[in-house]
Amino acid sequence: MIFVLKRWKRVFFKQFFPHFCLMNSTQYQFHPENFNLSDPNRYTEEDLKSEEMLISLGPQHPSTHGVLRLEVISDGEWVKDVIPHLGYLHRCFEKHAEALPFNQIIPYVDRLDYMASMNSEHAYVMAVEKMMDLTGKMPKRVEYIRVLVAELNRIASHFVAIGTYGLDIGAYTPFLWLMRDREHIQRLLEWLSGARMLYNYVWVGGLFYDLPIGFEEKIKEFIPVVKNTISEVIKLVEENTIFIKRTANVGVLPLDIAINYGCTGPVLRGSGLRYDLRKVDAYSIYPELDFDVPIGAGEMGQTGDCWDRNHVRIQECLESIKIVEQCLDQLMGEHKRTKDFNPQEFVPKKIRPSAMDVYVRAENPKGELGFFIRSDGKSDIPQRVKVRACSFHHLSVIPLLAKGAYLADLVAIIGSMDLVMGEVDR
Repeated sequence: MIFVLKRWKRVFFKQFFPHFCLMNSTQYQFHPENFNLSDPNRYTEEDLKSEEMLISLGPQHPSTHGVLRLEVISDGEWVKDVIPHLGYLHRCFEKHAEALPFNQIIPYVDRLDYMASMNSEHAYVMAVEKMMDLTGKMPKRVEYIRVLVAELNRIASHFVAIGTYGLDIGAYTPFLWLMRDREHIQRLLEWLSGARMLYNYVWVGGLFYDLPIGFEEKIKEFIPVVKNTISEVIKLVEENTIFIKRTANVGVLPLDIAINYGCTGPVLRGSGLRYDLRKVDAYSIYPELDFDVPIGAGEMGQTGDCWDRNHVRIQECLESIKIVEQCLDQLMGEHKRTKDFNPQEFVPKKIRPSAMDVYVRAENPKGELGFFIRSDGKSDIPQRVKVRACSFHHLSVIPLLAKGAYLADLVAIIGSMDLVMGEVDR
């Protein structure tokens, strides 16, 4: 009887739970050639000349700003060729999104550019609201709060870019100053949403919740502090002779090349084109706000070099502060909180748009983030979701900028592009 039960249990588990049967067996056999088969190099030893070396930079090296591997061909200190290798942080976002209801996709959007989740949420939500014919119908307070948190997150994202770029070049102190102030922004956004980096705060048709009591006052107290930090960083970094020599005339990206490669954001504006989607597309309440669009002008070297790209990001932080101050004036004045205000008033219970295709884009800290969404009109799950990620375009232009540069300059070029691999390996 006992033998029959044991045999029956083995048959049952093998039929319905086959993965349990593999637990005591070897599931993976290591073979030295596995790596080359999964991510083969473009160059082999036979392709190299006597003076050339094949160097694998990353995917664990801090200078690659994420899990990016660069296959570098060098001749001494000179870079002959660079081949980016992707796929070390594959999130499978687009296929996840095609298996989830529209409103449940927002937490996955947070994980694309995880340095600027509020901005990414804003772009995705605008796309779905366009499908639901909700654009321009929500209370102004909702729109001002969205822009407020997006600009705070833009400052925090730029602080990471500027601070880590200083580390790449050899400046440690600015990184500590900027991360200190970024931490203050992170705590404010955590107070607002309950999450430190991945917020799920901007919802389709509204917001998760209204601003906490005293939130506006805390930001007003913080603004003079962050302005002072930026002015000190400008003196310590931008005007520093060593930093200028490491970044000016290095990685020059001509405007026509930037346009042809699809570069956007600070990378494109660093090459001299005043192109900002907040002005061009005039979405949300940005047309009602007064701010400038900084561009590179070759002040320390050539237009479009590494110094210009870093300079644009620093100036954009100051412009974002202007926007934050204007939003605060509205949120504490004409559109101040009332008992009747409900941030979820226009949030639909079921999101089932008509059959259509939409593409909506927004100005993220790193550049243009666009969402193409196709709905079949029958389901609350999108039929197709496609992301236009700016970091992918910026990564594609690195081989062009790096050829003929020093190996040390390659690190400076990568840092100046401000890549995030979460939206590249999507």
